Amino acid sequence: MFAKIQSTFQEFPSRFWVLVAASFVDRIGATMIFPFFALYITQKFQVGMTEAGVLLGTFHLSGFIGNIIGGALADRFGRKGMVLFGLVFSAISAISMGLANELWVFYVLALVVGLLSDVAGPAWQAMIADILPENQRTEGFGVLRVVANLAWIVGPTIGGLMASRSFLFLFLFDAVCSLITAAIIYRMIPETRPQTTADTTQPENTWQTILGYGRVFADRLFIAYIVASMFMTVVYIQMYSTLSVYLRDVHGVSTEHYGFLLTSSAITVVICQFWVSRRVKDYPPMLMMALGATFYLIGFSMFGFVAAYWLFVSAIVLITIGEMVIMPVSQALAANFAPEDMRGRYMAIFSMVWAIPAMIGPPAAGMILDNFNPNWVWYAGGLICSVSVVSFLLLHRGARDRLAKTTQEQPAPAD
Repeated sequence: MFAKIQSTFQEFPSRFWVLVAASFVDRIGATMIFPFFALYITQKFQVGMTEAGVLLGTFHLSGFIGNIIGGALADRFGRKGMVLFGLVFSAISAISMGLANELWVFYVLALVVGLLSDVAGPAWQAMIADILPENQRTEGFGVLRVVANLAWIVGPTIGGLMASRSFLFLFLFDAVCSLITAAIIYRMIPETRPQTTADTTQPENTWQTILGYGRVFADRLFIAYIVASMFMTVVYIQMYSTLSVYLRDVHGVSTEHYGFLLTSSAITVVICQFWVSRRVKDYPPMLMMALGATFYLIGFSMFGFVAAYWLFVSAIVLITIGEMVIMPVSQALAANFAPEDMRGRYMAIFSMVWAIPAMIGPPAAGMILDNFNPNWVWYAGGLICSVSVVSFLLLHRGARDRLAKTTQEQPAPAD
């Protein structure tokens, strides 16, 4: 086993492993807050899930705008500066959210924090694509998933215990993790933007870079892939927003037991993710996306039909199998669609897969929870996932031909 781990370590560039370590530190802080955010809002400000969903949607709306700005700036000025800015601002914003005592203040923070913290998102994704050649990206994103889920093993469990006493400690801990991550990136990661982009004889100005988004939206196959992914993400996002409130209010599941559900998911990923990534990388990516979405369909639908805690754990495991297929494949697929000089912008538009569902999903689910049979959140989720399954199957042939052509045209990056 140790020989296999050593062999895997040697397969990837050293800069990639530094990014993996930095990502782990950052994720520890995030995983202690994110799963309990809806609980925090409903408990501290005494509001229903509908208003909590609107607030979460506000965060994601401003975050999407931040991603669009950040993607252009990452292509124009480079990746490292954008990542550092996002991390430092995340630390400041975490402390601000922990100290806010009025709901209107939280709405203001949602607009500002989402905008400025998320400008780093496309730069992170582009940095990975810069460092890894195309044939390693699925496995590389899989490694990042394993490390992220190591954080999920620790974060939600400790976060659930801390949240039952004080939410402020969660926000302070997240701020410290962001600053440590920034220090690692500053000291150990050089700029990764490809030289062919940085040294072009006729560089774009900032306005031309922003207008370059028109080329991304003109890529019909890529946009169709984004839309198909949005459908299943509307459902997936409920696991980290609506599910905690649903299990608490409908089935009496405590924050500690909800935290264990997420921990069981993380353990499954840590054990199986790299094995899954190695096996799916050689299959057509759109077919793998359809397979993963099928697991989502089954797992999320189960919450509407079962009531025993062990069956909730089973549903989470099925969803996690889908995650292990979808997450690395989807990120690698987006990076492989992108021309080298537009990776930041492509990854920014790829963020729509999360941003738009996060704006729509929690408020819509909140309305169902507050006004109708709560099980309809999961019945509808199964139907929506089926749309994604069919869409990915229809996109398979076009994606296969496109990626084969791209592979011939793009050289592998150097370490």
